[in-house]
Amino acid sequence: MKIVIIGSVAAGTSVAAKARRNTEEAQIVLYDKDVDISYSICGIPYAIGDEVGEFSELTPRSAPWFKKRYNVDIHTSHEVTKINHENKTLEGLNLLTNEPFTDTYDVLVFATGSSYHVPEVFAEKSFENVFSVRNIQSGKTIHTYLQTHQPKSAVVVGAGFIGLEMAEQLKEKGLDVTLLQRGKFPMSHLDWDMSIRVTDEIVKNGIDYRPEETVAELIGEQKLEAIKTTKGNNIQADLFILATGVKPNTRLAESIGVKLGTTGAIQTNEKMQTNLPDVYAVGDVAESFHVITKKPIYRPLASTANKMGRIAGDVITGGNLTHQGILGTGILRFFDTTIAQTGLTEFEALNEGYDLAVLYNLKPNKPDYMHGKEMVIKAIADKKTDRILGAQIIGKEGVDKRIDVLATAISYGAKANELFHLDLAYAPPFSTTKDPIHYTGMALDNAIQNQTPLMTPIELIKRKAMGEKLQIIDTRSAVQYEKSNVADAVNIPLAQLREKQADFDKELTTIVYCNSGVTGNAAQHILMNAGFTKAFNLSGGNKNYQEIMKNFDKFM
Repeated sequence: MKIVIIGSVAAGTSVAAKARRNTEEAQIVLYDKDVDISYSICGIPYAIGDEVGEFSELTPRSAPWFKKRYNVDIHTSHEVTKINHENKTLEGLNLLTNEPFTDTYDVLVFATGSSYHVPEVFAEKSFENVFSVRNIQSGKTIHTYLQTHQPKSAVVVGAGFIGLEMAEQLKEKGLDVTLLQRGKFPMSHLDWDMSIRVTDEIVKNGIDYRPEETVAELIGEQKLEAIKTTKGNNIQADLFILATGVKPNTRLAESIGVKLGTTGAIQTNEKMQTNLPDVYAVGDVAESFHVITKKPIYRPLASTANKMGRIAGDVITGGNLTHQGILGTGILRFFDTTIAQTGLTEFEALNEGYDLAVLYNLKPNKPDYMHGKEMVIKAIADKKTDRILGAQIIGKEGVDKRIDVLATAISYGAKANELFHLDLAYAPPFSTTKDPIHYTGMALDNAIQNQTPLMTPIELIKRKAMGEKLQIIDTRSAVQYEKSNVADAVNIPLAQLREKQADFDKELTTIVYCNSGVTGNAAQHILMNAGFTKAFNLSGGNKNYQEIMKNFDKFM
């Protein structure tokens, strides 16, 4: 059997490695038009910013290394241009010698990856100071430009993962950075009430953030001198980075009749097989499916590409691995803040028809006496089944540990009440005795069981706007209340609530709150034990409410 793989980054090399581990009988050949293989795309921004010492650290494996270790032939700078699947032949061009080549195959694997979506205004335009982070060579080119030209200012277009990483690295190198974003908020895969916290971090770190503003006109010839934006602003800069999202490279696959899915990427089954016999697709060119909804999803991530490649390599050589779907788990470091997400967002879950319990959990990653740093955890669960559906976390420390625990729990269908029973590692340098994960499970399950129901800031704002009669009680100190509070709230510190609860109507919807939620929960129990029938704790407390309130009109 001869296996030909087109593409040799994460997915393609994973196919080859797994296939070779399974059998020594197959002939395995990879073609790639790039000069580097099996490299870390995600590490490129950090190499550009010199956080990674050398680009070679991102390319630890070479074609000769693969040949020696796996007996796999990798031909770099070789572009496959035409395929005849009926005859199982292919044609291409050696980009170094400009000589054509031909080959045959028994099994064909598309690992052709993705490419940046280029804004229309930049289409068929080329400037010496406009770059995208595509591969190792593009990273080296940006790095060389920074060293040679010493730019003082940069515009980054796009505020997703790569956009924020590049904005961070350029700012750390001393450039004045302007960040343009087509939408209202950065990290658009998050719910807006979490994205606003990313905006705060962007501004705090001195980056000029321009939401709902992108490039309308280009000023310059060989070098881009300035841009005119969709809001009519002229922005001059020495360097421009396009980080405007990616699209799957499906052209070659489509040319032989490979079917695309609803996401625009190649449709495969759980064995990574396409609609054509003996043709597979893996990595950024292929769509996946969501663990929870089972619906197609396109979320190009290196971790997913590696898994897809391993599965295809196994199946091709007689194995029985299958793709189990993804949650789209992602994480980003932005200066001293970590941003992570897994599973469904609230917006996605509502569109799927779930009746949700929504929790904002503000907790330190470890005790105050160990200098713990606050995390904001937004978690959602299905009221009907108690199943955890998704989570988003933003914080300074400990975010990676918690998002991975939640991703694991969600993958295995964990219910909210089961999070409390997880036997998580505890020592003061690492966690509180009841970990934020435990609190998340307890609070969500209590809300679902209606033992201690929660009200989100968004729901409270909407109810107030509709003129609903509400009792709102601020259980913090008078000093805290005077500094910041929910409009129309009455200040009754927790210690006084038992004696003053008789002043309130037990049948009226009552919302209690503190700074982040813990004292509010205690106040809620006092009222419920006193016979209040509709006592809610404001999820995330006043701190969360104020953050959402100041941005509410922008979104709603």
